[in-house]
Amino acid sequence: MILCRAPLRIPIGGGGTDISSYYSKYGGFLISAAINKYVYVTINRRYLDNKIRVAYSKIEFLDDVERIEHKIVREALKLLDIKKAIEITSISDALAGCGLGTSSSFTVALLKAIHTLKKESVSTRELAEEACKLEIDILKEPIGKQDQYIAAFGGMTIMDIDKNGDVSTTPLKMPECAVDDFESNILLFYTGISRSASDILAEKKESEEKNDPKVLEAMHRIKEIGFEIKKEMERGNLHRFGELLDEHWQVKKGISRKISNGQIDRWYEMAKSNGALGGKIMGAGGGGFFMFYCDNDKKRLIDVMEREGLKRMKFRIDYDGAKVIADF
Repeated sequence: MILCRAPLRIPIGGGGTDISSYYSKYGGFLISAAINKYVYVTINRRYLDNKIRVAYSKIEFLDDVERIEHKIVREALKLLDIKKAIEITSISDALAGCGLGTSSSFTVALLKAIHTLKKESVSTRELAEEACKLEIDILKEPIGKQDQYIAAFGGMTIMDIDKNGDVSTTPLKMPECAVDDFESNILLFYTGISRSASDILAEKKESEEKNDPKVLEAMHRIKEIGFEIKKEMERGNLHRFGELLDEHWQVKKGISRKISNGQIDRWYEMAKSNGALGGKIMGAGGGGFFMFYCDNDKKRLIDVMEREGLKRMKFRIDYDGAKVIADF
């Protein structure tokens, strides 16, 4: 049996510039952080029959890869030429649709597990690109490359994407004390609202392909804010990072009406009134996790959000990326 895991992530700056409709014209720039919340995948050979068993929120038991309903599992097995006699299970520290990149973390962990089963060595970059190929090229998901790369690499990582889609990764170089402050002052709250990112991202992609000036102006500014965040975080100026988060959120909301709503706006203003310098909804928007930066009286902010029914999730940075936990 093989057990692999891949971390979930929180986007720090430049989110959305990793989608091909944008980076193919202007290049992308992102900063993302892997956190110590994971998707786990186990994989095992079946020796007594040739059946395929897949267990996630439901259980599939069949004898034909093409009949697998879980599209990522189906296409991963086809891509890596596994046709029978396999058992796959998965669990996650967060729900699908929460904005922490669970689907891509699952894809990366699954591919890592299959390669390990086949005794194949793949580099971290190859693993990330293979996950991008599966989700973006094969499944035609309207997503970017951030989630696959951060799940594979881990850490606090800068991604430069050229117009050809080639991704260059470098670690974000922060003072050690600033990393400690980041882990302490970033507060994650689950809204209880699950949403599919595909609708929001598809609308955004269509607007970019049509060169919608409003959306393009917003995306250019989001990339500029990403550069500013890099500079301030490497200086250890996290207070300014919090202020830039607020600017990012205000710009991001202008991209699509689906990114926020009255309830989300109300929670955001409550957070700002109770100590948060800035924040945003994770991922495409519309629900999932809120991320706030608060360097003063965090208890007050936590109490206010929890009274509203939002659940806090503590975290630390994950520096391992995709990893084999057990192979026996």
